[in-house]
Amino acid sequence: MRIQWETAVVTETAGEHLFWNSLQKVRVRLANGETAAALHDPAVGTPLRPGDEVLLNTTAVRLGLGTGGVHFVHARLGKLDETTDRPEVPAGTNSREPETPDRLQSSGPQEGHIMKLRYTSLQRAVLSVEEPSSPHHALFADSRTLSGMPVLIGELHSMLPAAVCWLRELAREKGAPVPRIAYIMTDGGALPLAISGHVRRLRELGWLAGAVTYGHAYGGDIEAVNKYTALLAARHVLKADIAIVCMGPGIVGTGTPYGFSGIEAGELVGAVHALGGVPVAMARISFADQRPQHRGLSRHTAVALGQAALAPACLPLPLLPAEADTALLREQVRQSGLARRHRLRWEAPPPLEHMVAALEAYGRPITSMGRALPDDPAFFAAVCTAAGAAYRLLRNEGPDKP
Repeated sequence: MRIQWETAVVTETAGEHLFWNSLQKVRVRLANGETAAALHDPAVGTPLRPGDEVLLNTTAVRLGLGTGGVHFVHARLGKLDETTDRPEVPAGTNSREPETPDRLQSSGPQEGHIMKLRYTSLQRAVLSVEEPSSPHHALFADSRTLSGMPVLIGELHSMLPAAVCWLRELAREKGAPVPRIAYIMTDGGALPLAISGHVRRLRELGWLAGAVTYGHAYGGDIEAVNKYTALLAARHVLKADIAIVCMGPGIVGTGTPYGFSGIEAGELVGAVHALGGVPVAMARISFADQRPQHRGLSRHTAVALGQAALAPACLPLPLLPAEADTALLREQVRQSGLARRHRLRWEAPPPLEHMVAALEAYGRPITSMGRALPDDPAFFAAVCTAAGAAYRLLRNEGPDKP
């Protein structure tokens, strides 16, 4: 295990809160003359200004990983031209003491006592929805259920905006009220919610009742200790009609059957089932992805639902226009044993032009693995088909009820 540290100087700032509720984007110049983008969390220091010298974690970029393509500011070391009032650095070290803003030296009673990123230099206290000082503590003191709430479960963050767009489109078609939709971000991908441009956009549009972050993910409207209380918080605190659960950006895969972060989708099926909700799985399907393990029904979906899920889910699957594509999906479903474990629903997906119109209302590109709807219609067809099933469950329509 290693961390690559480098120092740099801030050359430009893009606002104190470029990302929703938290992260600041800056440009920096590294010691080798290279310029790059970096993200700074004001929770661990005041907003940065040009001329600030910073300590960067450059590990992911140096390894060529796609973790946002940016460096992360660990600490502000001071101003480049500061030559006084710096603490003495012991001989043989390169470290400098980062500044600690006065506002971070004390914590009020509403800041909470549950630590996230525990036992690291960035551990932080949050007000968890379950803890005694939370105004919602009493809700969790007694046993509660999801009361049959449909919960859409996905393994890719890009499924979130597509599912929300289609749920809203279905309500518009019916002339019905738009359901209250809560997003639950797991800790399988990015930990700060602020990284998600999709959540930022959905909040700008007023399309989310709120967001819940659990585990070591943080920054939601509500913080929770685990997936069970996060689900209950979505239902009873945010008053959601439908919850969508998937990790933040940055899925991890290793090319092995079980070594991928999206396997948590199977675990979530069990949690929703145990709490009296209705899990609706969004299958990952693509005929544009050239990787064999993701062609047709992704092996990730097959493993998460076929082996990791210990309870049945509603699994809507699209009957694609190309017969050969549907034939491959049927064979993959047969081989994975999904029909024995889950309630499969094969149905015609929405027409392409209908999905295009629904996604246009979002006003921003929605892509999966860099591919938009025209490039990979099967992916979006699977998400919209699942969202349609969840909507029917909400309205108690059709054959989807368990």
